Amino acid sequence: MEDAPPRLSPLERAGRWLGLSALIIGGFFPFIWMVLTSLKTEGELQKFPVQYLPGALNFANYAQVFTEQPFARFFFNSLTVSLLSTVLAIVVAAPAAYALSRLNIRGRGVLLTVVVAFSMFPVVSLLVPLFRLMRGASLLNSYPALILPYAALSLPVAILTLVAFFSSIPRDLEAAAMVDGSTRLGALTRVVLPLSAPGVVTAALLVFVNSWNEFLLALSFNTRLSMRTVSVGVTLYQGEFAFPWPLIAAAVVIATVPIVILIAVFQKRFVAGLTAGGVKA
Repeated sequence: MEDAPPRLSPLERAGRWLGLSALIIGGFFPFIWMVLTSLKTEGELQKFPVQYLPGALNFANYAQVFTEQPFARFFFNSLTVSLLSTVLAIVVAAPAAYALSRLNIRGRGVLLTVVVAFSMFPVVSLLVPLFRLMRGASLLNSYPALILPYAALSLPVAILTLVAFFSSIPRDLEAAAMVDGSTRLGALTRVVLPLSAPGVVTAALLVFVNSWNEFLLALSFNTRLSMRTVSVGVTLYQGEFAFPWPLIAAAVVIATVPIVILIAVFQKRFVAGLTAGGVKA
């Protein structure tokens, strides 16, 4: 029988609960403060001393978000770009990660190092060449202008995440599938990917979040109002001399909802993916 874990003293238990509480409060406080700000009026926000809670539940800011700017269109643009870039990145990353984890490729370590090196390039250093490329291809102010760069920039993270998972799956399972007549591609789609579901979900969520939050490329490539994304659209509510923080906070809360929903729905697989990705090689 395994030894029972050592009992913690009351002081140690209190310390752990205190640390956990501080972590939860520190993690959720910014979002909670943003929600409270979005429910306030300008007068309540400017009160001194600070009024922490709104006097009443005021949802006028949320309605104004959609009437002052075409925020529904911004939301649709971000959702379309993020979903398609995620699908494209996973479709390209899965075979690449499978090849790096399964095939006897000469210089495999060098290739993984190159993948890691590419993930370290700051987006601002790629802005000018990417802009010239998109302009030359007549893709500015279109969905592909963002989908292609987002998928390409997210590939290193997706590949590294999937390599860690694919390496942990026994090769015998694929060998059995190929004995039954399956091809390498069939073994990948029917055996490896289903068994690597937490890793695929983790990689997909990372790509989606990066695409959803990206600002610089979206600001530079899609200048037409109807093609703006949420991250850029939030900045359109500020005036030249005025910053309507309750209105901006409401827009930020709405923009955060898809990420919160995705993390809540795929929480178990996401945590499993992060944990396994951190210990597998």
